[in-house]
Amino acid sequence: MQNFLASDRDDGLALMREQIALQRRDPDAAPARYFYHSPFVYRRELETIMFRSWHYAGHVSQLAQAGDYFLFELADESVILARGDDGRIHGLINSCRHRGSRVCEAQAGNRKTFVCPYHGWVYERDGALRAARAMECLQGFEKEKLGLKKVRVAVRFGLIFINFDAGAADFAAHMALLDRQMAPYRLERAKIAHRQTYPVDANWKIALGNYLECYHCQTAHRLYSRIHSFKSLEHEVAELNRAMWARSAGSTGVPGLEQSLYRIFREAPAFGACVYTSRYALFPGFKTGSADGAPLAPLMGDFRGFDEGAGDFQFGPLAYMLNYPDHCVLFRYVPRAIDKADMEIVWFVRGDAREGIDYDREQLISVWHQTTLEDKRIMDANARGVRSHFYEPGPQHPQFEDTPRRFFDWYLHALEGDFSVTEPSTRAHRTSSVETAG
Repeated sequence: MQNFLASDRDDGLALMREQIALQRRDPDAAPARYFYHSPFVYRRELETIMFRSWHYAGHVSQLAQAGDYFLFELADESVILARGDDGRIHGLINSCRHRGSRVCEAQAGNRKTFVCPYHGWVYERDGALRAARAMECLQGFEKEKLGLKKVRVAVRFGLIFINFDAGAADFAAHMALLDRQMAPYRLERAKIAHRQTYPVDANWKIALGNYLECYHCQTAHRLYSRIHSFKSLEHEVAELNRAMWARSAGSTGVPGLEQSLYRIFREAPAFGACVYTSRYALFPGFKTGSADGAPLAPLMGDFRGFDEGAGDFQFGPLAYMLNYPDHCVLFRYVPRAIDKADMEIVWFVRGDAREGIDYDREQLISVWHQTTLEDKRIMDANARGVRSHFYEPGPQHPQFEDTPRRFFDWYLHALEGDFSVTEPSTRAHRTSSVETAG
């Protein structure tokens, strides 16, 4: 495969199409250097993928009262998520309809109105323009047409998602496919125990690709690998998984947790609306994702016990969850620039759990904080390595790296402007139990 940097030739549509064709000659190969470094490709990704997909923005507990708001930011875009006087959650583009200034600068808070700091235009909590100072002298001025622009908002399981595409399919309806496996955690009644952002000096696809495979887990994550069977080949832990699936309903009091659903990337219900779940076993002696295997917090929602398993979930292309019976961990990947991304992790516990009494925050976050610091190190090293002129993509593992391969196939179609979806595959998936449609 030829190894162009974008600066080697005119970086545009023709070069991108040529590189896609070269990549497809070996669909099992890792992504070429070009796709990490081309400014044209990065701009194209924003338009064809980021602004058409569903993104996790936050949790309903962050917008408990009318006027509560927080900002969601992706690349150069900023969205105000606000609870309106009507009780609804509104997603507002953070750009004044006058000269484009950011209307809101603080990351979170409570406002009666949003006032542009530049010329003082005033917007309601739902984005409607309330007042534009002295503009009554402009003949034909219609403030009703100059409210803040809006993005699509979907809420399910207490999780808030946004989409910049006004024509995007209803994501809340697609997430309903996961009701059986997600609803028992009662995340809408949960609380955020901790949030932390881990900046990465790497292209967003390096950060996401790392999450999508566990080929690196045994090498890079010793603590994680002592706990989670996902670090092993499927045949090595098949009996362990089958035993966990068999006891899951009886141990947790929640039927159907062991059923899986794979509707991701090109097989999603709609473009950028991935929904997925499977459940895999923890190793014997580990009830939950803790360093010693002992419970960390009160049981979530409807759970009545531990099955020594963990629920794996995906929502859209960039948000994932790993849910244990006593706490849930959400992972979000956000592009910031062509060579910078953020990993945000959110730890949830039951809504009435008391820090320092029912759970210890440091112990709660310990496993995934350590694992993420390890991930940050290898992502940064990966990013430096693929800058090499001599980097040549190698073959990907047929099991461990099956999901990254599916992601990149979807990604290449999207770059070409192909937003179609396909029927769910009949191919085997790792750690899949009985597959269900919800």
